[in-house]
Formats: sequence, C-alpha cells, structure tokens
Amino acid sequence: MFLQPQMKALLRDSAQGAERHDARNLQRSWRKFAAFAYVAEQYGYRYEGLSSISPKGSPNPYFAFRRLPDAPERSAWAARHFPTALQGGQLPGMRPGGNRLRPLAEAKHDVDLLHARIMVDYSRTHRRRGLTALLVIPLAMLIPLSQTGFTPQSILVCAGIWLFFAALFATGLYIARRRYSKYGRILREADVDWPPSSSSR
Repeated sequence: MFLQPQMKALLRDSAQGAERHDARNLQRSWRKFAAFAYVAEQYGYRYEGLSSISPKGSPNPYFAFRRLPDAPERSAWAARHFPTALQGGQLPGMRPGGNRLRPLAEAKHDVDLLHARIMVDYSRTHRRRGLTALLVIPLAMLIPLSQTGFTPQSILVCAGIWLFFAALFATGLYIARRRYSKYGRILREADVDWPPSSSSR
C-alpha cells in the first residue's frame, strides 16, 4: 500500500538528480524497510543513516539515502531489468509476487546488514523521544491542576501519572540499549563501522 508512493518518490529524486533522498518507514516492519533500502541502492541511493530533517522526538524519523556516483547507470539497469516495478511488479533483489519486499537468497545478507544499521540508528532516537515526553507531561498537568486546585491529593495523582510515564520511558530506554548493543555486535562481527566514524566518512 505504501510501497508504491515510496518508490515513486525515490525515482522522482533519481530522475531529478537529487543528491539525497529522505524516507520514513511506511512498511510497518523494519525488515521490510531494510529491504526497501536495498532496493533504493539498486536505483542509485545508498542508506546513510538518520536524516537531519527528522523532527526531534519523532517516533517515526526520516532516514537519509545518499546518491551514488553511478546512480544513472544503476537506475537505467534496474529500469531495464524490472520494467514493471512501479506497476506492482518485481523489485531488484526481491522475490516476485505477494509480499514484494522479500529478499532473494543472494540479497538476504545485505538486507540483514542494512536492517542492523537501521536498528542501531533507530535505537539512538529513543532517548530524545522519551525526554521530550517527560518534560511535556508536567506542563500538561498544570492545566487540570489549575482547575481543581493544588491540593495534596491532586499533586499526588499527577506525581503518580508522571512516575508511570517515567517507568515506561526507562523500560523503553532499556529495550533500546539492548537493541543497540545486539545490532551493534552484529555489525562489528561483519566488520561494519556503524555509525560511521569521522575518519570513514
């Protein structure tokens, strides 16, 4: 459902020679988004990481794809070998029919590494999202408190609500750190430097 608009936006940027393509995960699956990142590379745009246009604290950030030097050749090759890609046909490196973002055996390793990179980057966004919420919640609770009055009972209720969300944030942060550690280890074992160090950029 969301794949066609994403493909059209990617190919529009490719036709215009845009140096960067920004995309959100509209696939409701991070593995499918990693498969989309693989497809994007076949059309000349390599996954680069979190995009600078992402709003701070967004639960669905933008990811950046950088145009490769041989992008025109890649795009022409993909268009020649997969002419029905925009009409619901097979995509480069993916299985035909049904779920169009199922990698072929020869593409699976690359998609797995892209998935690990994306999960490392996504895990880094949790801290900003949670901290924003924890700062906004007390301010939002001032509205009902101004109506009911600052009684010990109402303050206690508000404190309980804040502690509940703080516990959710702490749990989410723990999960994000475990995810970061897990996928970071996968990338290190594959000798992939991610996030890229300044010397490798």
